[in-house]
Amino acid sequence: MKPDFAGPEIETAFAVSDPLAQEGLLRLRRLILDTVAETPEAGRVEEVLRWGQPSYITPDTKIGSTIRLGVPKAARFALFVHCQSQLIPEFAKVFPAWDRLEGTRAVLFDDPRQVEPLRHGWLVKRALIYKKRPPLDA
Repeated sequence: MKPDFAGPEIETAFAVSDPLAQEGLLRLRRLILDTVAETPEAGRVEEVLRWGQPSYITPDTKIGSTIRLGVPKAARFALFVHCQSQLIPEFAKVFPAWDRLEGTRAVLFDDPRQVEPLRHGWLVKRALIYKKRPPLDA
């Protein structure tokens, strides 16, 4: 079943030549959309293009940090967040065994099976409510 995209330009952004990267990006997209449905405090989330990459923003509440999906040089696919946010450092603190990070901006993947709902859903939810997220030790 073909997923419904926000527009043809978004669909084109997911049409990458590497089938494993494409599957991984689509798994991350599904995880984001599922997490959005479980995070009403984020408000409406819009799927847009930013820097040519599928991106997820909270245009009404403006409490989220932009989440982007893409194909980096160092991995097959990645989930990107704003590099000046604390999202990746918090993720590394909560999930110390996950060592495929690109600085403070991305979680890197080489296989779609690496997309874990528990771990990566946690990061997505934190990004969706970034400006209102509870402290880690709460």
